[in-house]
Amino acid sequence: MSRFLLLFLLILFTSCDYFEKQKVYSEDLLEEELKTFNWNEVDIYPTFKSCDSITLKSDSKRCFQNTLIMHVNQFLEQQNLVVSNDINDTIRLKIVINKQGVLEVASISLKEETRQEIPELDSLLRQSLKMVPKIFPAIKRRQQVTTAFELPIIVTIN
Repeated sequence: MSRFLLLFLLILFTSCDYFEKQKVYSEDLLEEELKTFNWNEVDIYPTFKSCDSITLKSDSKRCFQNTLIMHVNQFLEQQNLVVSNDINDTIRLKIVINKQGVLEVASISLKEETRQEIPELDSLLRQSLKMVPKIFPAIKRRQQVTTAFELPIIVTIN
């Protein structure tokens, strides 16, 4: 009987660990979730109304970028720019679209020769982007998020 009691007490004291509950902190769960997050990718790219029927993510991004580039090119073609030397440049527009869908120009990179030939090009590019149609912001995990893009604009004037 004493052996049975001793065995029972031994099992009772060692099994208490099985009933102990682990406390889970919300901060730990959040930190673990953030580690698995890919911050450089969005679920849905920013879009225009003309591109919203496209379902493939890569096609949607391409449509958005092509619409922006087309809008800028059309605006520049209407400006009747006159230059003394030929220009062949790829301008890099870094733009940011905030979670409200507002487009801002972060920076414009162009050759110094282009800047000398068309000193007002910087302001013309900014002006062209102010007139783009309504932008629907990018979405990440069902939340609207801010995104940044770099658009290449090819300028050729002979």
